[in-house]
Amino acid sequence: MSEQFNINKLTDHLFRREAGKMSAILIKIFGTENLQLSEDVIQETFINAMRVWSLNGIPDSPSAWLMRAAKNKAIDFIRKNKFSRSIDFSDPERMLLQSEYTLTSTIDKLWNEDEITDDLLRMMFACCHEELSEENQITLMLKILCGFSTAEIAKAFVTSEDTVSKRLYRAKEFFRTKKIKPEFPPASHLKDKTGTVLRTIYLLFNEGYSSTHADKLIRKDLLDQSMYLCNLLCVHSSTQLPETFAAMALMCFHAARINSRIDEHHEIILLQNQDRGKWDRSLIDKGYDYLNKAAFGNEINSYHIEAAIAYEHCISPSFEQTNWKNILRYYDMLAAINPSSIVLLNRLTVIFKVYGAEQTLKEVEQALCNKEWQKNYLYHSLMGDVYACKDFNKAKAFYETAIGMTKSDAEKKLLNKKISQLALKT
Repeated sequence: MSEQFNINKLTDHLFRREAGKMSAILIKIFGTENLQLSEDVIQETFINAMRVWSLNGIPDSPSAWLMRAAKNKAIDFIRKNKFSRSIDFSDPERMLLQSEYTLTSTIDKLWNEDEITDDLLRMMFACCHEELSEENQITLMLKILCGFSTAEIAKAFVTSEDTVSKRLYRAKEFFRTKKIKPEFPPASHLKDKTGTVLRTIYLLFNEGYSSTHADKLIRKDLLDQSMYLCNLLCVHSSTQLPETFAAMALMCFHAARINSRIDEHHEIILLQNQDRGKWDRSLIDKGYDYLNKAAFGNEINSYHIEAAIAYEHCISPSFEQTNWKNILRYYDMLAAINPSSIVLLNRLTVIFKVYGAEQTLKEVEQALCNKEWQKNYLYHSLMGDVYACKDFNKAKAFYETAIGMTKSDAEKKLLNKKISQLALKT
């Protein structure tokens, strides 16, 4: 049982890290018109790994085992289909795949692990093709390069699984018909396309920080994967932009606090009750270094401001000493450049901290995005907090609405705990 648990835990982590690498190489071999084929090879590789490792134990180098197995499956598929039209063998890079004499050596050349970073980045940018909508671009990247499930993507976009499935189908059909070649964009398009890539990576990070999985709020494998992908952008000379470093700083600041967010009973610990001694100071220092690296150019982007907000929390000695007014000023700046419902909802939370319930309710009345807020359980949770000292029935109703909207067991427990605390006050 213990060995099986370790295998499941290991493969869950490896899937996030290795799926993207394997996808980038397999797509180079099969072409972007065969995205589904690449997914099928990866899925078969992982299923086979679970079976073999359960019998023989985990190999000394699981990553190398997976990469070798995927390469062998790719070779087997080509051997079985070298006379079919499923692969475009007219491409100069693939012509030699049809001959048994040159098949293995050609695959070895294409399967060059020294070029994995460049292959991954090229595929990230290929997913950001200008003829695809931004939603389809991000959905495809999360699925193909990050190993996201359809349900996880749906949570990230606050939409249905059916909508995500349709987006994936349209995106794959686009690549199937257009046969887009993965490559770096020209310098004139690099900034915009890097922005789309960063947004995808940050969605991945958020899924790890507050997971859709009912039994697990924090998924460290997703945090590690998103920071790994962002680091690829940080170290590559073509993508060392201010927003790249700022996004990395933001993720470092948030990731530094994960060890204090959940107690031994898997219940959420609110910020005011967290043990700041458990915060990873080395990761905070690393984030500060990235934030300094981001301090060039003529523009301040949302990652700069969100990182500054996170840093305010990280440097505060205690919750009571938090500079909420400074944080509110940052949120005012953020709302000016990105007035999304989430940003305005987070700003509303800070207004509650600074000015209290009455001012918060005035802001709610004036808000233009109230309908969007109604779809977010965090809004109902906040309104429960606002009414907690004013109206027991209203507060309870808001908390119960929030409970019905979240799938997270940890969040449900926290909200039920707040209801119980309300009852003690009455």
